[in-house]
Amino acid sequence: MKFGKLSDISQVDFSLPNDHSVTKAALAKGKTSLKIYQGGTMWNIPDWIGKIFPEKTPKKDLMKAYGTAFGTIELNATHYKIPTKEVVRNWYDAMPSDFIFCPKFPQLISHYRRFKNCEGLTDEFLEAILELKEKLSFSFIQLPPNFTAQHADALSDYLQTLPRDMKFALEFRHESWFEPNERSLGIWKTMEECGIASVITDTAGRRDAVHMRLTTPHCIVRFGGNELDQSDTKRLEDWVGRIEQWQKQGLEEFQLWIHQPDSVLTPETSQVFATLVKQRLKINVKTPVISQKLF
Repeated sequence: MKFGKLSDISQVDFSLPNDHSVTKAALAKGKTSLKIYQGGTMWNIPDWIGKIFPEKTPKKDLMKAYGTAFGTIELNATHYKIPTKEVVRNWYDAMPSDFIFCPKFPQLISHYRRFKNCEGLTDEFLEAILELKEKLSFSFIQLPPNFTAQHADALSDYLQTLPRDMKFALEFRHESWFEPNERSLGIWKTMEECGIASVITDTAGRRDAVHMRLTTPHCIVRFGGNELDQSDTKRLEDWVGRIEQWQKQGLEEFQLWIHQPDSVLTPETSQVFATLVKQRLKINVKTPVISQKLF
């Protein structure tokens, strides 16, 4: 995750802000027990072979090996190319029954056409990912860094065309979306009305993106780690504490999408999080078994 990446984190205040004023109301809509998932952003990581994947795992089996280790994935592949239905069916078949996918919206929609004149592309994308069937979780829209609240009308119109029987989430990047202006507030309201979840981005250089504003009883955190610096563990401890608070208020689902440089330490970060959740919440979170620990 390059967004908010800093070379020096020594002066960063990583403490979590208080909940936004609307978060409690969003959580109150929760009706089921809490489920927690975690995962990375890709499955073809060479450094994982011999660590969490069996030695000499062939490339064609890396996806299946990933599915035995993690419970979800921030599926970036769909951001760069809309997959064929056949490809998506292969993804579905490769993963176990307890696995869920979170595909990212194509950049043709979000970054190039910027939500205008993209009905056909949207239909093509949604029809493809529906092949994931019950393993399809949140499909998330990542706004371009230069997509400001001035473009709220186009975004609002687009969000309202999305089918209500699918799960969507939205990640803001430009600072204007975290300011209480008329346009940004209107989009947050649209998300609440359409049942679109908000993504929280926890990264060193953009603490405003840790907005703590939930629009549904679900929370997705894109966690930008710092190679398992001691601050990473402290941040994960804080997140588990917040999950505990939110669980009492109705939180239904929490997903942690782990970003570490080159994904090398994603398995170790996953183990830290799973251990903390088990200790504090008594919930088992699917995590990889590491054959050689590096910390």
